Amino acid sequence: MDPSANATFIARITALAAEIEQQSFPDGALYVVATPIGNMGDISLRALKALSLCSAIACEDTRKTGQLLARLDIDKPLLSAHQHNEREVAEKIIHRLKAGERVALVSDAGTPTISDPGARIVDAVITAGLRIIPIAGISAAVAALSVSGLIGDQFYFVGFLPAREKQRETVLRSVQYSLATLVFYEAPHRIADTIAVMARVFEPSRQVVIGRELSKVFEQIHRCPVSEAPQWLASDSNHQRGEFVVLIEAANAGDNDRLDDAIRVLDILLEACSVSQAAALASRITGMKKNQLYDLALTRTPRSS
Repeated sequence: MDPSANATFIARITALAAEIEQQSFPDGALYVVATPIGNMGDISLRALKALSLCSAIACEDTRKTGQLLARLDIDKPLLSAHQHNEREVAEKIIHRLKAGERVALVSDAGTPTISDPGARIVDAVITAGLRIIPIAGISAAVAALSVSGLIGDQFYFVGFLPAREKQRETVLRSVQYSLATLVFYEAPHRIADTIAVMARVFEPSRQVVIGRELSKVFEQIHRCPVSEAPQWLASDSNHQRGEFVVLIEAANAGDNDRLDDAIRVLDILLEACSVSQAAALASRITGMKKNQLYDLALTRTPRSS
């Protein structure tokens, strides 16, 4: 960066910092603070101010948050708040808030409570009639959506899928005909299996966007038909490294009309046939896959084949 541009940038940051100093950060409030998902440049000035003012910080992993705070030159007591102790930590936080303290809630990265612990803490603080202030910032899901190029006014956040393949497939089939863009999070050790199931469940031409290591040095965003995604993952071992956001293009209205027709056919057939027979006949009538219709039939009747 040339010296004059650098000086201008610093002047702008200084001016914004002065503006933040004039803003109100009330006592006795829980601050839900979004933190960077990888790039430290994404920390907001407002988040810095809130973290520096808080008496304590509740976090998912004290080691990771400790490293973040060290880089920000902030030294605060940390309260371990994970999925197994949220209710107990909520009581401690409420006690502090009633005493007039400010407390921050952060996750390991991104916006708290989005596929992370913290929702029970927020709920408890609301129930106690105390104030909660969101400090907005980056979310991996929204970051991926913004660069996906997938057209649509809606998105449905699924988050992490079940670890077991059968359960994973069941969840995917339940959202198969959603008219919203589907948003998933996935870990590196499961990404290949998850993409393989997606390629099996969704129509081959449905677009998938795989966002890997968003905002980090090795960030990668790949879009292709879902049928081609397994091959892309397998083509380079690096494609399976890091944290993932996976987007699936919304189904079109025609798919939903086709689903409605299949449901009408199934309901008629299930009055006289077993589930397996109804699925087989409906497949011949509608052209849809038998296993998809079988799973759908199971949701329409308590009987088994």
